Amino acid sequence: MSLRWRILGSIVVIVLFSVLASIAVGYYATQFRLDSFVDRLGGDEAVQLAGRLSREYSASGSWANAEEVLDEAGYGFNQDRQDGEHESEHGDSAEPFHRDPIRVVIVDSEGRVVLDNRRQIPPGSAITDLGGHRAAVLDLASNQSVGQVHLDVEQENLATESHGFLSALLYVATIGGALTAAVAIALATWLSKRITAPVNALTRATQAIAEGETTQLPVTSSDELGRMSAAFNRMSAALDAQRNLRKRLVDDVSHEINSPLSVIRLEAKALGDGLQPPGSASQHIIEEVDRLRGLVSDLDWLAETDQGEYRLSLEPTSLHDLLSAEVDRWQPLCQARGVELTLQAAVDFPTLPVDRLRISQALGNILNNAVNCTDSGGSIRVTAGSDREGAATLSVTDDGMGIAPDDLPHVFDRFYRTRQSRDSGLSGKGLGLAIARTIVDAHGGTIDLSSDGPGHGTVVTIRLPPAK
Repeated sequence: MSLRWRILGSIVVIVLFSVLASIAVGYYATQFRLDSFVDRLGGDEAVQLAGRLSREYSASGSWANAEEVLDEAGYGFNQDRQDGEHESEHGDSAEPFHRDPIRVVIVDSEGRVVLDNRRQIPPGSAITDLGGHRAAVLDLASNQSVGQVHLDVEQENLATESHGFLSALLYVATIGGALTAAVAIALATWLSKRITAPVNALTRATQAIAEGETTQLPVTSSDELGRMSAAFNRMSAALDAQRNLRKRLVDDVSHEINSPLSVIRLEAKALGDGLQPPGSASQHIIEEVDRLRGLVSDLDWLAETDQGEYRLSLEPTSLHDLLSAEVDRWQPLCQARGVELTLQAAVDFPTLPVDRLRISQALGNILNNAVNCTDSGGSIRVTAGSDREGAATLSVTDDGMGIAPDDLPHVFDRFYRTRQSRDSGLSGKGLGLAIARTIVDAHGGTIDLSSDGPGHGTVVTIRLPPAK
């Protein structure tokens, strides 16, 4: 069963259960309250009727006006008006007599019936047991009891009226419940479709990605479903970028491996054919093998950092001495290419605990890129300073070919090479900046690269936190 039908079924079951429970609770609660009300009403009316009879008896000194008191109170009995209205002397329709199914029996102090509003017990009959509620009738002058009034709500007659009222209530509640359930089911259908629509779209998009396609989901809300769609879009974009990078990685690694192998093959063939002196051929072969070993070494080192096996060997290091040594190491190559390399760093620059070898490797990768991207007559400037928080900042600035804005977000990706470097035919594996970032991150620092675009040079800045 699909998720939509499960959601819809669950909501329908809950709605139907709630409606039926509401009808049942309402029906039985009303019945209980009605019975309680009738019972309480009988007791209250018995007391009120006893008060009326007490005043009339005290005024007249007898039960002569008892029937008039019952008529005025609405408990009179007349066979001719049970199914119609009382007609006045002039034939006008008057107020109908009290028609509640209530029986009233007045008994004197000797236990004999004075009056039965239903005419079922003759006056003067001795009665020992009457149901319903009772209240004493007093002679207010002497404050003595002169009898009792028995008031009994006839349940058999009242049951018919109660049943009719409850049946009408049940009918109205059922109709209302059915309408409520219909509206709720319609809303549940719409809601389940709305909830499952992004899930279905996600399923189709996932299948499309599994088939190698790139797709994006529409984000129409900011709730959990909207955030799910947005997260999927980010994942899809990341997968697409990784797919492109993987393709580029395969192409670049193939190129990096194929070039040395081609040279080795040519040198070996020339050596075999006697076209190349053994010393020169062996030297070229060794250089190409070293290139291959360097590529494998870089890949192994990155694999170690990914697996968490990379460890730093920290020691107090003078950054001025480290930068000076690195500039001296690259100075011959820069002079050979006609590039000016300068260092601007104070001699008393702070000493920080760093892995000297790894920081030197990171700086070397950055300087190598700067040298390769700077034409003859250009300049490279290495500077060192500190910010307000005491962190050391190392910058390498060149006025070389620069980087296009589209390439800036990817310069630290492995095997990524900018469009300018590929078009210029520059050699490289695209691992230098990725390795530099890994080294700086391991030291708890940050590395950033900025460029104003092609032809405007590049600035790479390393920030190392102060010693704790």
